[in-house]
Amino acid sequence: MDSYRYLVNFDTDNLEKVYSDIIIIGSGIAGVYTALTLDSKYNISILTKDKVEISNSVLAQGGIAVSLDKDDSPDMHMADTLNAGAGLCNESTVRVLVDEAAENIDRLCKLGVDFDKSSKDSNTLALTREAAHSTRRIIHAGDATGKEVCDKLIQRVSERKNVHIHEQIWVVDLLVKDNRCYGVLIYDESSKEYKVYYAGLVICASGGYGNLYQYTTNPDVSTGDGAAFSYRAGAELMDLEFVQFHPTVLYHKENRSFLISEAVRGEGAYLKNGKGERFMDNYHEKAELAPRDVVARSIFLEMQKNGEKNAYLDIRYKGREYLEKRFPMIFATCMKYGIDMSKDFIPIAPAEHYCMGGIKTDVYGKTSIKGFYACGEAACNGIHGANRLASNSLLEGLVFGHRIGVEAEEILADFDGNFPRFVCDAERKPALNEEDIKKYISSIRESMTHNVGIIRNEENMTKALKLVREIKEKITGTENTCVEAFILQNNVLLAEALITSAIERKESRGAHYRLDYPYTDDQNWKRNIIRSVK
Repeated sequence: MDSYRYLVNFDTDNLEKVYSDIIIIGSGIAGVYTALTLDSKYNISILTKDKVEISNSVLAQGGIAVSLDKDDSPDMHMADTLNAGAGLCNESTVRVLVDEAAENIDRLCKLGVDFDKSSKDSNTLALTREAAHSTRRIIHAGDATGKEVCDKLIQRVSERKNVHIHEQIWVVDLLVKDNRCYGVLIYDESSKEYKVYYAGLVICASGGYGNLYQYTTNPDVSTGDGAAFSYRAGAELMDLEFVQFHPTVLYHKENRSFLISEAVRGEGAYLKNGKGERFMDNYHEKAELAPRDVVARSIFLEMQKNGEKNAYLDIRYKGREYLEKRFPMIFATCMKYGIDMSKDFIPIAPAEHYCMGGIKTDVYGKTSIKGFYACGEAACNGIHGANRLASNSLLEGLVFGHRIGVEAEEILADFDGNFPRFVCDAERKPALNEEDIKKYISSIRESMTHNVGIIRNEENMTKALKLVREIKEKITGTENTCVEAFILQNNVLLAEALITSAIERKESRGAHYRLDYPYTDDQNWKRNIIRSVK
């Protein structure tokens, strides 16, 4: 692996250089909010591989969890988070999350984010409930919370003269020497050129690796490159095997990725099988409000039992007026596909949704590489454990993005301002053709879905690992000449690490469920930390 530490050959002396104090990779809620937290004296570059408004955060429908009600508390929020995390949460980071939630929501409101207000008091935020929460604590903006938050944050960050947004920038690799990060090697898709972005502090908020799977609620940009280039540079990854499948994703021939928010069940929707029967009572005492991994697994098993390709959500009894007002985007999208949720069942099936694992960080976003930090879905600090509690993800990006911002002064004070030269001149095999690249990417994603999905066993995971390693042998050391080649290299690296971790975890815990090891083993299995061979 060390021979091909970088995906391409380069010499920084021969490349265009861009200097910043701080680089932020990603334009979702974690990245943009971190930029707003940082002091205006810093020159900040936000690098995003698509348009700035394209991110997984924008697609978040449900809301943000925060204990604001008089009958709620951070302790209750923590208890629910630990319970959903199935014994794998890091309690110290969860404590930070729940204790610092309200102050960060207050900052959002001051930045102009318009959350829904209570019908009884226009000065109070409306609260809803989602699965595995013991009370109503989800603040929201209709059913498009992520878009409202991101739109307002992007608007505010665009007004900052010290922040520069660079679109269509693909981060290929971290520039690390003696375990200190000095910046990134990038590919500029608009100019088709490689460039160097140097900085004293690099923050990765690039999102998760949902597109390792065939069906996902994530946008195309969620390819896990942050975890992959971090690993190649020597950073530790953690808990990759814990992949959350959202239970209720629209099942339609023209759309298999549109999320039907957890809040729909929180507001009273029933899950039904093809016979029109409720079935969740057969699987969990909390029925439709069971933890997300339980609901996804129950739907999957019910579909298998009945030989069906999908299940259904039924919220017809709430009526059209209520549904159009509470879920305007979901209502309109369903109507686009001929589904009137006030009259019809909504066809759904589980699909990949969120990655609990990622770049290992501490409670301040610090990784195992000096000067390199991570937050949001790209990071793994143990908050989510084996199964993320609904609506904790946007909150995580806020709380820990803010913490990195507070620490920036100290981080940069330890940097001498000198940037070394980086050179890679590895001998490489000819580049793969575009058709083969696409074929390999597709075969990995199909295999991950069928063999390393909601329900797993050693036989199927071994098949997936064999496929990934066969592809790895074919692509290792090849010349990478396009973005799709970068995606393939990153997919292979992460798929191998994920499957290996999943095989090693000989138990069922949270989102990781094995038919051959159906019970949780608290005595022997806690964390899977993946260390680079560098």
